[in-house]
Amino acid sequence: MRVRRLVLSIGFALALAACGKPQSANERAHPEVPNVAPAPTAAPRTAATQQKTAEQPSDLPSKITRMNEDGSETVEDVPSDSGAHNPLLAAVASTVAASTSTASAAGTEGSAWQDGVNYTRIVPAQPTSVPAGQVEVLEFFWYACPHCNGIDPLVESWRKTKPAYVSFSRVHVMWNEGHRALARLYYTLESMGKLEQLHSEVFKEIHVNGDPLVGSDPMESERIQATFVKKFGISETAFRDAYHSMPVDMALQRADTLVQRYRVDGVPRFIVNGKFIADVASAGSAERLISLVGDLAAQEHKR
Repeated sequence: MRVRRLVLSIGFALALAACGKPQSANERAHPEVPNVAPAPTAAPRTAATQQKTAEQPSDLPSKITRMNEDGSETVEDVPSDSGAHNPLLAAVASTVAASTSTASAAGTEGSAWQDGVNYTRIVPAQPTSVPAGQVEVLEFFWYACPHCNGIDPLVESWRKTKPAYVSFSRVHVMWNEGHRALARLYYTLESMGKLEQLHSEVFKEIHVNGDPLVGSDPMESERIQATFVKKFGISETAFRDAYHSMPVDMALQRADTLVQRYRVDGVPRFIVNGKFIADVASAGSAERLISLVGDLAAQEHKR
């Protein structure tokens, strides 16, 4: 058992090198996303370059895992600028980029956000599942993603202070069996009303304590996760009953549908009202991403 957990821990450490979906050869040959409008290629390039200076290394993955045709995986370096990141210069560059931007997030004159640079417009807009007058905000994430873990305190702070018209929910990605096991944990805790108590604890267990909470097969993952939640006063029987319940199965199906609908191949990623897609790289930093999501939601609410 110790050897097995050691192997899992090594695999977990390798997984932390990237938060991107493994790609098949066909996906690499045809990377276009049919339902997302392509970004402009001329005028926005200067602002994008300026904003990249403000990005912090911890915000962006340094490697990406790609799936080969024979089923093996290749870990590749993500190109990055080799210069030192000066916080003062980064702040100045971020301010300049914002002040020189003229396009708006939703067509309002004077906005600091540029369509095709800070976010991408989804064409056609996708249906949402919120009542009239509400603006849907989805965060696609993965518990084992270090960047999702890094941004989560900001997301939690925003979630607790966001306007009442924003309907926010997380969607756990379902790219493979490892992702699916953690997604089942997330939706089980949600169905039991335990997310408020344990959401951050799951991140802590994985990223601080080094326990991936995933086994070599679904049964072992369930056992590991049941042992974990038991430490917080949740009975193993109640957890296992919820784990295999219809509400959890339906939540997993919905998550799978949304991941495919929005062609999500990297996390964390936000979708605002089925119309706009943004991430840390496009916004410029984790803090700017949260501000961008709030501004896009506000513009949608005014419509």
